[in-house]
Amino acid sequence: MESGRNDARALAAACAVATDQGLEFDRAAVIHSGSNVHVHLGPAPVLARVMTGTAMLHDDLQLWLQRELSVLRFLKPSGLAVRPSSSIDPGPYLRDGLWLTFCEWVGDHERADLSSGAEALGRALRDLHDALSRFGGELGDLLDVQRDIERLRRQLRPTDGVSQQELDRLRDRLFGLTAEVFAAPLPAQALHGDVSLSNLLVIDGRLLWNDFEDTFRGSVEWDVASLAVSLRARGAGPAFVARSLDAYGWAGERDLGAFAQAHDVYGEIWRLYVAQSKL
Repeated sequence: MESGRNDARALAAACAVATDQGLEFDRAAVIHSGSNVHVHLGPAPVLARVMTGTAMLHDDLQLWLQRELSVLRFLKPSGLAVRPSSSIDPGPYLRDGLWLTFCEWVGDHERADLSSGAEALGRALRDLHDALSRFGGELGDLLDVQRDIERLRRQLRPTDGVSQQELDRLRDRLFGLTAEVFAAPLPAQALHGDVSLSNLLVIDGRLLWNDFEDTFRGSVEWDVASLAVSLRARGAGPAFVARSLDAYGWAGERDLGAFAQAHDVYGEIWRLYVAQSKL
């Protein structure tokens, strides 16, 4: 897939749905293009999130987006996450083969980085989990996540850079973690599902969670390990990661090893998919 073509399709789909729903706007601009395309419909405080690359992750896109919106509606009073749009029915919608939802435009913002501080990042996840622990709606589970990762892996093909044997080893590593991660008998609650600094926004010095399309019900270790993996990927050293986990309320990286391995496998599969599909 070519990003320019994705952007044009996403822009057209967002404008068409917004017009059909009676939203008044006089300009539309792609403000982010990656695994999803974000379209701001100005001057309305509305952002369209159009699934492009991530559409391959799930077998029932409408269901996953409905789950995302149910979690965002639940979190709305907490102020911890980007809110569904109140200017237009947030969706989800299917237009010209693309699924999209609408959320509130938060204005100028940056994505979180290590300068946000280890303690603040850890507390942000703790606050989110405390709020999500009270969510009682229907969600998928970690076995669904494992199936989605394997579905993505099956899209990969051998190339000069990756052999079929390497692709098979990724499958073996993924399913080798079933007992310790995906079917582990651990307490479960609603989770973000894709905790990374890329999905944490900074607005007027406040941290705000974004992108809940991978939300599911599972053990908190999944999100906590994801935070640690994301911090290390951004260059955080052991002391920074330890302070962040301590602020969350987790004693070091104990009990996170298998979950970190699962994220590593997932990350390798995703990067290969991105490279092969030219997202």
